[in-house]
Amino acid sequence: MTFPSINGINVLKNTGPVKDPEVSPEGPRTTEPLPADIAARNEELVEKHAEKLYNASAQTILEWAAEHAPGKIAVTLSMENTVLAELASQFLPESDFLFLDTGYHFKETLEVARAVDQRYPQELVTALPLLSRPEQDSIYGKNLYLSNPTACCRMRKVEPLATSLSPYAGWITGLRRSDGPTRAQAPALSLDATGRLKISPIITWSLEETNEFIKANNLIDHPLTHQGYPSIGCETCTLPVAEGQDPRAGRWAGNAKTECGLHSS
Repeated sequence: MTFPSINGINVLKNTGPVKDPEVSPEGPRTTEPLPADIAARNEELVEKHAEKLYNASAQTILEWAAEHAPGKIAVTLSMENTVLAELASQFLPESDFLFLDTGYHFKETLEVARAVDQRYPQELVTALPLLSRPEQDSIYGKNLYLSNPTACCRMRKVEPLATSLSPYAGWITGLRRSDGPTRAQAPALSLDATGRLKISPIITWSLEETNEFIKANNLIDHPLTHQGYPSIGCETCTLPVAEGQDPRAGRWAGNAKTECGLHSS
């Protein structure tokens, strides 16, 4: 008997009892509430400034964040590229870098993370899931990323990010409207579900503009972006895409899933 596979990895059946993947492992999984005064200030800022920042330049958005954010900011880095690290080093020198190490990354992604830590003075905070890969396999069954990718992303991305954002008043994302239809109307400034500022400085950039910035500034370059991977997530769930395809077409290929959940609210 053969089982489905992705990237050459077979789906293995678990013959023992497994935990319902809709129930996450015990441990911290949510973001701590903001102080009431900061939450109120964030709401006021979004109401007042979101519209005028909608199509603003990255510099304008980041200078705005440096001036107005009522607390420390986290710069989330997927390590697909290091544009946000470079921009934050110029405009948000007091920010922290935040990297989600899912345990399923390409080795090249981890190498980029190490290079970022060496190049930039900001602290690189690494968020880890509650379970290691073997622990997740033993509790939820082998290859949960295939049988229930939404649950896998929740436990290895969404919940680790949530707990890691507790010290911050807001966070910087690498969202671009050009990445696909689910992001076509995304704002540059909004509130996340916890009332924190969600700021996307390169929201108006195209993939071509992003690559031009990388080249012009001699940034740390992810080698897979030159091998047909314009959008890079976990190795188990990312395939190369054909020229002209949606940049995110290789994410969760063969599955109706298009977002990991980090930007769904």
